[in-house]
Amino acid sequence: MPRAVTVLIAGGGPVGMTLALELARLGVASMLVECNASTTRHPKMDITNARSMEIFRRLGIAGALREVAVPEENNFDVAWITSLTGHELHRFRYPSVIEWRRLIEQQNDGSLPGEPPMRVSQVEIEPRLQRAVLAAPLIEGRWGVTFEEFDEDARGITAKLRTPDGQRELVACRFLVGCDGGASRVRSCMDIGLEGRARVAERFMTHFRSDARSVLQRFGIAWHYQSPAGTLIAQNDHDIWTLQTRWPDGVTPHSIDPDRLVRAFAGTSFGFDVLVANAWTPHLLVARSYGGPRVFLAGDAAHQYIPTGGYGMNTGIGDACDLGWKLAAVLRGFGGPALLASYHAERHPIGVRNREASARHADVRHEIARVYHDGLFADGPSGDRARAEAGRRIALIGNAENESFGVELGYAYATSPIICRDPGAQIPDDPVHYVPTTVPGVRVPSVILSDGQAIHDRLGPWFTLLCLGVPASKALIEAAADCGVPLRVVVLDEAVVRRVYGPVLLLVRPDQHVAWRGRACEDRGKAHDVVRTCLGWG
Repeated sequence: MPRAVTVLIAGGGPVGMTLALELARLGVASMLVECNASTTRHPKMDITNARSMEIFRRLGIAGALREVAVPEENNFDVAWITSLTGHELHRFRYPSVIEWRRLIEQQNDGSLPGEPPMRVSQVEIEPRLQRAVLAAPLIEGRWGVTFEEFDEDARGITAKLRTPDGQRELVACRFLVGCDGGASRVRSCMDIGLEGRARVAERFMTHFRSDARSVLQRFGIAWHYQSPAGTLIAQNDHDIWTLQTRWPDGVTPHSIDPDRLVRAFAGTSFGFDVLVANAWTPHLLVARSYGGPRVFLAGDAAHQYIPTGGYGMNTGIGDACDLGWKLAAVLRGFGGPALLASYHAERHPIGVRNREASARHADVRHEIARVYHDGLFADGPSGDRARAEAGRRIALIGNAENESFGVELGYAYATSPIICRDPGAQIPDDPVHYVPTTVPGVRVPSVILSDGQAIHDRLGPWFTLLCLGVPASKALIEAAADCGVPLRVVVLDEAVVRRVYGPVLLLVRPDQHVAWRGRACEDRGKAHDVVRTCLGWG
């Protein structure tokens, strides 16, 4: 007889672990299986954006993750150079975590996130997530166990696993989620295709250790040093670095010398030890379907991007946040038949939107690369003039890749079947600039209240009725009780609330997105319609 679990998560990367933690937060047990025996040694990402950090804060693990991140006083600068031994042409300057916190406190107008972004390698973040997973009583985390395939019938799902000793194990589950990467076995078993462009470039990654900061930080601390030859990523601003380069022309991947690539980018020889080196191929792909009704995809199994913009893992964290509360609501008995179907309706458009943003950012890098010419490497006044002009042109082209807060914070579930739309309301859609709004479908803007607490921290684990400068709605409170959904009522009336939100009632979902808004709701029938719509009962 197969073992029985409630939710089986295939894949133990950041997305799978976040989903397991989200389910546990809401009282749902899960089993997580990961084919690798340990967390990754490949630095697949190096930025956790502000929205992901808000989600991790909600899970209570933001502090633990920051302990392994780059020191909070270090900047997020991106600099374009001729080489590490040549010249810096232009530096895009970005605040440190400490400076971010100061800006959030001082500005406090809803336009900034509740948490600063975080520079951290996936090599460092995964063990901290794993520690949280293994400490959670409702999660059975199993590394070295491979998901192979599944069968589905009227009774449910039976997954076939392979244990570290080669034995086959059967697991029966109510729901299965494939967080198992770009080559997802779950997606393959579901025969779901991908849309977009595959193999958009050929890249080579060299991950190395070196304390030669006189070379690697010759222009000072920066997150990225970039040139047409590649990008040097400072993983910890101390001794761990990653160089992303193109394949040299006429060279096959297996014959690439990573040492030579590093020395060529630096423009000099220095001491370093290669930790990991491999060729890889980025894609711009999104799954045609995110699955359902009992099997779903999240993270790289659902979408694959060029790293520009850092949308890969961060989009996946949003997937886990969205799907987690919906699975939990259905399993707790108050989620309706349309709730899980709304996962694709909400997250697939975000997956496509972020794919296109990633492509735009890559095009900008190509545009900047065309600024480079041989004159930039000349000595004397002519070289100085050429470099100054190149720096001016790079500054004008810009670096939206690291400034697109409209993409990161402003995404909205505007057409979702479980959002009570506000007729005529317009949702800002500028990919660069985030404009705070409370239109149903958006994330609630973040502000700090007069007692120093963030409004996001006042939200309940399930639904929250925010009463901002207006009385609470008795009808909505009773409707939530009738539907069996836990509801926290938060009444606030202070200057920052009036300034940012105005007088309004907001029904907020467990993922911090607005489900409904209005000035009042005292009609019992309307209140029931609102709550039932938001729970997927139609």
